[in-house]
Amino acid sequence: MSAASTSILRLLCTFILHMQATAGMANASRTFSDVKNVILSAHKNTGAQDKVGFYETWAEDYEQDVALLDYRAPLLAAECVSSFFTGDREKATVLDVACGTGLVSGHLKQMGFRHFVGVDGSLRMLELAKKTGLYQQLTQCLLGQDEISAETYDVVIIVGALSVGQVPLTVVRELCDLTKPGGYVCMTTRGNADNREYKAELEKMIKALEEEQKWSRVTVVEVEEWERAVSEKDSGYIPGTIYLYQRSV
Repeated sequence: MSAASTSILRLLCTFILHMQATAGMANASRTFSDVKNVILSAHKNTGAQDKVGFYETWAEDYEQDVALLDYRAPLLAAECVSSFFTGDREKATVLDVACGTGLVSGHLKQMGFRHFVGVDGSLRMLELAKKTGLYQQLTQCLLGQDEISAETYDVVIIVGALSVGQVPLTVVRELCDLTKPGGYVCMTTRGNADNREYKAELEKMIKALEEEQKWSRVTVVEVEEWERAVSEKDSGYIPGTIYLYQRSV
């Protein structure tokens, strides 16, 4: 390598290190108070398109913000699926509904799953998910309005989206229909004060599908410390719930 090439390489390395350090400083400057304000601002957006616009804006900061929020749902839901799935993980197809930047599928990949399809309402979130290299297919889909998929899957998972003001409960039946016979549906919701009515209606919908023999309960996991509270009605950590059901054969 020539002296000029060596000099250029050194300058490039110096620049990269500088950019990494700058990014680290920027991330370090963001606080839980910032995250709290962002999430509370979303509650002012009631329309579906408003919600999509919110996530388009939040996408760049999303992962560092949920880390500050100590948001445990993606890992806990993935662990729940992994604990009960008995099929061939390398061949199983996973539908990641409201996939965001890919946090859930990232955990599932570490647990042996390999084939992921993601849907989300936000194009920017999907762009970031694409960069992970996790997904074989990514599609923009407004839950409750657009058809999610024409295929069926071994695992259908939705984390974070089943809550008040986010996704209509009619989606739950569609999640069941998208699951192969014998496959698994994993859903989560929050148990904070503002979401209790939605949670109760969600559980009625889940129970109704069970009574129709569409699926059967595998486990329901109540988690006391789901994520840090942001509302004045809550303090400390809010609870959450994981529902794992198996599609009837």
